[in-house]
Amino acid sequence: MARLADYFVLVAFGPHPRGSGEGQGHILQRFPEKDWEDNPFPQGIELFCQPSGWQLCPERSPPTFFVAVLTDINSERHYCACLTFWEPVEPTQEAVCTEVAAGREEEEADEGGPVRLPPAAAVPSGQLFAPKTLVLVSRLDHAEVFRNSLGLIYTIHVEGLNVGLESVVGNLLTCIIPLAGGSQRTISLGAGDRQVIQTPLTDSLPISRCSVALLFRQLGIANVLSLFCAALTEHKVLFLSRSYQRLSDACRGLLALLFPLRYSFTYVPILPAQLLEVLSTPTPFIIGVNATFQAETQELLDVIVADLDGGTVTVPECVHIPALPEPLHSQTHSVLSMVLDPELELADLAFPPPTVSTSSLKMQDKELRAVFLRLFAQLLQGYRWCLHMVRIHPEPVIRFHKAAFLGQRGLVEDDFLMKVLEGMAFAGFVSERGVPYRPTDLFDELVAHEVARMRADENNPQRVLSHVKELAEQLYKNENPYPAVAMHKVQRPGEASHLRRAPRPFPRLDEGTVQWIVDQATAKMQGAPPAVKAERRTTVPSGPPMTAILERSSGLHGNSARRLEVVRNCISYVFEGKMLEAKKLLPAVLRALKGRAARRCLTQELHLHVQQNRAVLDHQQFDFVVRMMNCCLQDCTSLDEHGIAAALLPLVTAFCRKLSPGVTQFAYSCVQEHVVWSTPQFWEAMFYGDVQTHIRALYLEPAEDRDPAQVCGDSRDPGGGHGPVPGSPSALQQVGEAPVEDDRSALDVASEQRRLWPTLSREKQQELVQKEESTVFSQAIHYANRMSYLLLPLDTSKSRLLRERAGLGDPESASNSLLTSSMAGSVAESYDTESGFEDAETCDVAGAVVRFINRFVDKVCTESGVTSDHLKGLHVMVPDIVQMHIETLEAVHRESKRLPPIQKPKLLRPRLLPGEECVLDGLRVYLLPDGREEGVGGSAGGPALLPAEGAVFLTTYRVIFTGMPTDPLVGEQVVVRSFPVAALTKEKRISVQNPVDQLLQDGLQLRSCTFQLLKMAFDEEVGSDSAELFRKQLHKLRYPPDVRDTFAFTLGSAHTPGQPPRATKDKGPSLRTLSRNLVKNAKKTIGRQYVTRKKYHPPSWEHRGQPPPEDQEDAISVSEELEPSTLTPSSALKPSDRMTMSSLVERACCRDYQRLGLGTLSSSLSRAKSEPFRISPVNRMYAICRSYPGLLIVPQSVQDNALQRVSRCYRQNRFPVVCWRSGRSKAVLLRSGGLHGKGVVGLFKAQNAPSPGQSQADSSSLEQEKYLQAVVSSMPRFADASGRNTLSGFSSVHMGGHVPSPRARVTTLSNPMAASASRRTTPRGKWGSVRASGRSGVLGGDVGSRLAGRDMLAPPQANGGPPDPGFLRPQRAALYIIGDKAQLKGVRPDPLQQWELVPIEVFEARQVKTSFKKLLKACVPGCPAAEPSSAFLRSLEDSEWLTQIHKLLQVSVLVVELLDSGSSVLVSLEDGWDITTQVVSLVQLLSDPFYRTLEGFRLLVEKEWLSFGHRFSHRGAHTLAGQSSGFTPVFLQFLDCVYQVHLQFPMEFEFSPFYLKFLGYHHVSRRFRTFLLDSDYERIELGLLYEEKGERRGQQACRSVWEYVDRLSKRTPVFYNYMYAPEDTEVLRPYSNVSNLKVWDLYTEESLAEGPPYDWELAQGPPEPPEEERPDGGAPQSRRRVVWPCYDGRPRAQPDAISRLLEELHRLETELGRPPERWKDTWDRVKAVQRLEGRPDGRGTPSSLLVSSVPHHRRSLGVYLQEGPVGSTLSLSLDSDQSSGSTASGSRQAARRSTSTLYSQFQMAESENRSHEGTLYKKGAFMKPWKARWFVLDKTKHQLRYYDHRVDTECKGIIDLAEVEAVAPGTPTMGAPKTVDEKAFFDVKTTRRVYNFCAQDVPSAQQWVDQIQGCLSDA
Repeated sequence: MARLADYFVLVAFGPHPRGSGEGQGHILQRFPEKDWEDNPFPQGIELFCQPSGWQLCPERSPPTFFVAVLTDINSERHYCACLTFWEPVEPTQEAVCTEVAAGREEEEADEGGPVRLPPAAAVPSGQLFAPKTLVLVSRLDHAEVFRNSLGLIYTIHVEGLNVGLESVVGNLLTCIIPLAGGSQRTISLGAGDRQVIQTPLTDSLPISRCSVALLFRQLGIANVLSLFCAALTEHKVLFLSRSYQRLSDACRGLLALLFPLRYSFTYVPILPAQLLEVLSTPTPFIIGVNATFQAETQELLDVIVADLDGGTVTVPECVHIPALPEPLHSQTHSVLSMVLDPELELADLAFPPPTVSTSSLKMQDKELRAVFLRLFAQLLQGYRWCLHMVRIHPEPVIRFHKAAFLGQRGLVEDDFLMKVLEGMAFAGFVSERGVPYRPTDLFDELVAHEVARMRADENNPQRVLSHVKELAEQLYKNENPYPAVAMHKVQRPGEASHLRRAPRPFPRLDEGTVQWIVDQATAKMQGAPPAVKAERRTTVPSGPPMTAILERSSGLHGNSARRLEVVRNCISYVFEGKMLEAKKLLPAVLRALKGRAARRCLTQELHLHVQQNRAVLDHQQFDFVVRMMNCCLQDCTSLDEHGIAAALLPLVTAFCRKLSPGVTQFAYSCVQEHVVWSTPQFWEAMFYGDVQTHIRALYLEPAEDRDPAQVCGDSRDPGGGHGPVPGSPSALQQVGEAPVEDDRSALDVASEQRRLWPTLSREKQQELVQKEESTVFSQAIHYANRMSYLLLPLDTSKSRLLRERAGLGDPESASNSLLTSSMAGSVAESYDTESGFEDAETCDVAGAVVRFINRFVDKVCTESGVTSDHLKGLHVMVPDIVQMHIETLEAVHRESKRLPPIQKPKLLRPRLLPGEECVLDGLRVYLLPDGREEGVGGSAGGPALLPAEGAVFLTTYRVIFTGMPTDPLVGEQVVVRSFPVAALTKEKRISVQNPVDQLLQDGLQLRSCTFQLLKMAFDEEVGSDSAELFRKQLHKLRYPPDVRDTFAFTLGSAHTPGQPPRATKDKGPSLRTLSRNLVKNAKKTIGRQYVTRKKYHPPSWEHRGQPPPEDQEDAISVSEELEPSTLTPSSALKPSDRMTMSSLVERACCRDYQRLGLGTLSSSLSRAKSEPFRISPVNRMYAICRSYPGLLIVPQSVQDNALQRVSRCYRQNRFPVVCWRSGRSKAVLLRSGGLHGKGVVGLFKAQNAPSPGQSQADSSSLEQEKYLQAVVSSMPRFADASGRNTLSGFSSVHMGGHVPSPRARVTTLSNPMAASASRRTTPRGKWGSVRASGRSGVLGGDVGSRLAGRDMLAPPQANGGPPDPGFLRPQRAALYIIGDKAQLKGVRPDPLQQWELVPIEVFEARQVKTSFKKLLKACVPGCPAAEPSSAFLRSLEDSEWLTQIHKLLQVSVLVVELLDSGSSVLVSLEDGWDITTQVVSLVQLLSDPFYRTLEGFRLLVEKEWLSFGHRFSHRGAHTLAGQSSGFTPVFLQFLDCVYQVHLQFPMEFEFSPFYLKFLGYHHVSRRFRTFLLDSDYERIELGLLYEEKGERRGQQACRSVWEYVDRLSKRTPVFYNYMYAPEDTEVLRPYSNVSNLKVWDLYTEESLAEGPPYDWELAQGPPEPPEEERPDGGAPQSRRRVVWPCYDGRPRAQPDAISRLLEELHRLETELGRPPERWKDTWDRVKAVQRLEGRPDGRGTPSSLLVSSVPHHRRSLGVYLQEGPVGSTLSLSLDSDQSSGSTASGSRQAARRSTSTLYSQFQMAESENRSHEGTLYKKGAFMKPWKARWFVLDKTKHQLRYYDHRVDTECKGIIDLAEVEAVAPGTPTMGAPKTVDEKAFFDVKTTRRVYNFCAQDVPSAQQWVDQIQGCLSDA
């Protein structure tokens, strides 16, 4: 029984003491005046009576009523029912009130708030009204009764009824009503009233009246669901409404929905205005606030605001509300919509029922609650199976096993459930509802018995609805147990009674009277016996075990029965000792163990082999068992939600092996590397589970003959680890060996014990408590031991354990037992350094483990009620346990090291190059897959070669891995992966799982720029110090301090790195001395040199970074100083300089200049005046530009002393010099660095400026202008008599059909749109667009925008091909300067200049570097991708590598076109040594067939890359100094471009693609000295450049890559391209669009059989055994072998036909005892024979007959459109014997042919005109046999066509008679028909080849010759 009301209070308005504009509430009276003992008077009631503040009102308002809720310090809720009415202000207060009102009004006006008062003057006195509130305070929630009671008191006052208010108030305060149990009570307050109070049947179910239904009406389903989830996951929820009652109802409704969970945070349905700052509290809350304060809630960032009046819910961006797990969310949503809108289901019916019964609001409210009740039953179904009964007496202690619950429900990943289980509400739920013996309610029944029904009903909405209605009935009945009760009878005031003038204010009540009534009632109550309602307690039903919320389809492990069979078989083989069988099954078992069922099966099977908690195995068995356990554990998360680690825990302390007498190793020492062991929550759950098992056992057996120490199998084991720890019975029983006699669960046992507890004697109770306590205590000791086993690493020096899981007590994962984790303290003190425990002592490991165990013990013992004495004892014991275990482990570790290693494969030594030495011997490692799928047998098929087990070696040249695949099914394949040390770009430490036993190992990942990745896990035998030594040595070799320490220098020399080699005595002035003199002179000159403006000084070796100071001159000057004026005349050269000159002349540059006719250099250096250019020795001392070669080509007219001044205008002093001249158009190609601020740019800008005198301001600009003028004048085609350049000799070839248009200068930065518009209107004579012919890409707007990579505007061409030579204007500039757009901004070319600027956007070196890094990642990802093919393409695109190649090719083709049309080009980009070099080299390669030969390509690289100073050392980061700048593959990018051109023109190159790959590999390998330094100057300084002369060493290692290539080329055709058949005049114009480019296979392919094939000596491998000895047991006669992708080098395994024939020839010659002939001689002879056969008169181009069988011009791409010169006829050229080059004759042929091809398009074969036909034998092209063909002579079309046979309609080939030069008698050649007369042979000679024919007899031959001759004469 309880009081209906505790206090009655009267609160009235009073002025604010500080005189502010607001009033405040004053308590006029309260009854009773002294507090009840059990319930003190709540503070702050006056704030809650008027939540918006106390204010006066100008008119009477009707009375209001609402219920506020106050929560006291004990979380008890007090309901304050407030009835407010208004009374006129008393005259005495009037003045004060008027002031207050006026002040209030001003304030509100200022704030823009609501003004309730008219101006003060207008208010007649006596018309202000003050609020007064009657308040009832109660702990019971009977809002209707409160409303009626307060209404009655107000009615008595207003209506003046003849009833004493004191007696009514007294009766109200003394009214006693029952609490629960469904009783009803009628009360009367003594004023002729009657009220019936019903108490709910079950106290635990909340009472909601209509609040839930109203909430749904106001907000809608989705909003309420999100508020529901927000409240459950502890977010802040704020309700807004203008109605206080609505706020109360909404909060009550939300709380009712949360049942069976109780909301335990701040709950204030109505928050007063003065307390608004509560909203910024950090804790969760549910609060209601009046909507007038909405503005104040705007800046709350983490509060979810529900506006009840507007029906919206606003969730801030920073708040994430997890949704209900599917399918529960959608099911709940649909049931709610059925309840709220019953007509929804009938809306589509053709004949809807006439009436639909809609539930009343109250009933609908219960239905909505029933939906949520079902939802909780489904969410929490089976929760009782995860409760751990830790203690039963004196009070139950219960823990919830969260991980197991989530695992079994299949909701581990679910955010919502995770948060709910971690929340306070659920913690309360477990402590309240976990109790096994208590009263039960509707929820308990539902969750235990109805879940199966709910699951069955899921898909039947009608049955779901009927279930909801059933539940709603029960909920309704609970609130209204007696529906047919008599109605209340309570008087109410009359209508509008508040407007009548009240007779008097509310009277002051007599305290004495009220107190007397209260006292009397209290005395009467004391006399009465206490009415105690007996609670019906029962055992709470547990219900069925839980199931997954959503059955996951287990497609992956669908055939699980088979898998489990494999697991069982393997284990039985292991224990039967059939190791070979087990080994066969092991890979399958390890794969199967990815599935949960297989892991469970493994633990069960292993349990069967444990007797008396011990199983001693031999070494091999032990190894197998440990590997399987590790595989099981590797996928366990830290929570172990599937209980795998829990089931293995007793096993790891059971399986062991004897290492030596007295030393036993248990399995736990080999399975520690898993995160689960360092998770406190796992240990807590395990501990509580075991405690529960033992507590249960304590009560199941007769208690008297039990001793607590026996109960728990006390494990204080004296051996401290020698003996095994008894596995806890619990774990074994869980597997299915539970005692048969009693299968009651722990909860059932606990329930029984709780029932008996009150009946036991005091002593018996004490005894039970003590037994339970000691059970828990002994388990704590047992667990302290267990934890030390699994946390202390076997090798405590390594302590990898703690480093890997810096999570011993990870604070982020909350504890499993729903108490805040006291273990959240950090262990970080002991390993807060980044590297973990690398240098820590053993005691640190021990300390960390002791702290971890102590925190665990503290937590579980405090929660389980262990006495403090026991706890102290435990703390003392833990360090001893740990120490004892460490000592045991030392012995185990020592002995385990002595074990013979388990059949590890022997280390395979790698083959080394001559001079290559091993730095570090093999470290045992596992090579893991690197993300390319070939090696692991991915989509390409083939075996899983990786992971492989072997060793990594470090030599002076390479990092090499050799080993064997770990998969036994692959066979004995040797896997080799290596790369040069110099190619290493990134090294990082990783932690990876060893693929054999799944342990976590230290590893290294090495990435190289040769596209190899070594991802290695060190074997456990490799100590961390060895791994560290490997890293340090690798770093030392990768970045030597000096270039002399690189492999190319140390190779073959005995000197120690870093010391210069011993000086040899020089006889006479050797070249080395000369080179030294040269350097000294250069240094001296450079001392005075103009250097202030340089950005980069190539560092000298002695003084890195700065030029030598002036005062060192004496020390280094050998010859007298040369004045600038003396640099020119030849007489000034001293003898040593002359020798230097002669050496310079021998350099590649000079050989090439002489070949190109670019000036000569006679011995006296006299100039040939007729030459426009000359070779200048001005830089022979490297004084002008250190990165240029010694001899440079400059215009004849420029004096040497002017060059010094010109050079200052250019970056790095790299002024424009000529590097190539076109043999046909005589245009020259120049290169230079980019411009400084002055120079041409300044010059142009100055001329556009208003003042004309500025151009003379800077002499160097003038020099530069003169220099460019001199270049222009040196071009014969542009220089006319007046010196002005016009385009005199522009041949008609280029003009094609273009009409000359008036010369219009291009504005370089023009608008591309305008350009395209002009293109549409004037189809001819345009320049800026570099317009293309039919086969080339249109490249947009002007040149600049075209090359800046803008989108192309004109549609016709898509392939990015080059422009047609006819595109240029008839009048072009003599010189085009290609410069960086950024430099040339704002420049306007002047019409009087003869040069034009072409600004282009280029990428910088760092962009190349970034792009290359991404390309590396794309090609060798490092870890497998989900969808390898699309991932590769995506990352390839992201890298933008192909885009850069596209831009380079595009710029190069533009330059080629300009040169081909007769204009010269100066490429002047960046510093002149990266992109400039790429472009200039590509241009020469495309323009000049010489550079496409082996010799020419070498010359090109030597000239443009080596002599002109590309910074190989800097870009390749060869030394320590370059380490920070990183690897930038500028040269590799150039080679990639060459590869792309090679692909498109395979017959134009003498070298094979392998040659490009070879150079790409070795330019970074540092094996040769060729690509080592940054310039000729540095090479001279190191004595490299001229050392070859006179110092011929014997047959020792090559120092130059070219020498090596020459040697190798003599032995093998590997660098030679058999398809080489050049057209001498061919200028190549490759397509450059990204779609035309291919990824170079250098980046993607690898052969694991021998490593990269570019070190030829290594790649040739040992000879294969003869067939008879083949180990695979194949038949000896078989010549077949399996070629695996990515393992065998395909070219070696399957050489092409010609290589095969040459090899065969070589073998036969050797067998015959003849000295084998060189392959080249053989090949040349074959070609020569072929050529002679083909051309009896020896005329024609020297291309082989291969040409004829390949389509024209491009000769690699079969079809393209060729636009004729008229631009009208498009011919689709598919025939193989026609060629249309880019030359003039080509265009003419195209024009001629286009008519005939058009003709043939529209005629069918039947109607063809056949003048003469018959069979002829025709000799095929090169090395092809004679064949009989059906020939047709067509006089109309002027063709000779041939077919396979007479009826064939498809023409096989056409000989155009227009091309025939002669028809002559022929001679039979090899393979000709034998029986035919010699005179039947005749030849037809065309302009391009000779056709050999043979007729069947002499007459028919004569007839054919006559017919053809006749046809020719007709033409």
